[in-house]
This record gives sequence, structure tokens and C-alpha cells, in this order.
Amino acid sequence: MPLASDPVPSIESMYRRKDGRVLIEIKLTSVNQLFNSFDPAPFYEKELDDDAEDYIVDTVQDFPTKTKFMIHLYLPPPLVASDEAKKIIPAIHNHFRYRMLVTERKYRLKVRFGRFSLLVGLSFLAIALIASQLVAAMNMYIIAQLLSYSLLIIGWVAMWQPITVFLYELWPIIRLKRIYEKISTIEIEVLPLPG
Repeated sequence: MPLASDPVPSIESMYRRKDGRVLIEIKLTSVNQLFNSFDPAPFYEKELDDDAEDYIVDTVQDFPTKTKFMIHLYLPPPLVASDEAKKIIPAIHNHFRYRMLVTERKYRLKVRFGRFSLLVGLSFLAIALIASQLVAAMNMYIIAQLLSYSLLIIGWVAMWQPITVFLYELWPIIRLKRIYEKISTIEIEVLPLPG
């Protein structure tokens, strides 16, 4: 059992390296294990298995942005030279290129929604500010003050959604798109299982 004074191992220490690149190593018993068995697409266009995709993406996310990676796929020796094994590398690149395009589309839709909600929010805020000023000018002091503040609060609440989109929701999408883009060009080697 580690002691409280023992240093915590870094994420880098859990991965092997080759030529200065972090190795993402996946051991398979068959080529089909890497792909989603429910996907009817041709082999080289198939979707990766969810667990395989998550493992690759999570590994890349665990490291700083500038880290370089390489994927090593290990297969039983008789399968390494098979036709299916030769299609693994383009299939993985195609999968992540497709994910990148889907994420790019999601980003564009989110920006479009953000612009629309900003327009609605600013319009509502302007109306609320004008109404607040008109109500504040009324002679019923306490009720007018209460209504005036309520309209101001409602106007600023209308700005919540566009602020959330532009300050918080776009950045994870941009980061994920960059990760998919990076993986779509990553060097991949298909090797025989050791031992």
C-alpha cells in the first residue's frame, strides 16, 4: 500500500514511448474486435468499437496538446499480414476523420444557435431596460422600484444562454475536434502479439 509521502506517478510513466512519441497500445485477438459489429458499412469504413475509440481519445486527452502519439495494434502473428489487417490503418484514420467532420458540424450549429440566442437575448434585454426605465418613472415608488428591478433581472437572465454558449459550451467541442483531427493523422503500426 502506498504511503502518503510516496510520490504520485505521473500519467506519462504509465505509457511506453517510441521515438519520443507516447505509444497507445491495443492488443487484439482478431481484427473484428476493433470494430463495431453492428455497423453494416464496408470494412475500411466501419466505425470503431466504442471501447477502442474511448481508449484512444481518453489517452490523447490525458496528455498536453503538443504531445505526439503513435498507435501500436498487436494481432496474433498469422493475422498481421492478412488483407483485413492491411485495412486497419485507413479504417482508423477514416473513422476519426469522420468524427472530426461531425464535431465540426456540431460546432457550426452551436455557433449558429449562440448567435441566434444572443440576438434574442440582447433584444429582450433592451426591451426590459426600456420597460424598467418607464416603470421607474411612475409615481408608485415601491411597486415601481420592484417592477423596475424585476425587469432588469429578467433582461439579464435572458442573456444567460448566449453567455453559456460562447463562454463555456464551444471550447470542449473545439478541443474534441482537435483531438479527432490529431488522431486522424496519427502514425499506426500493426504488429504481431509479443510472445
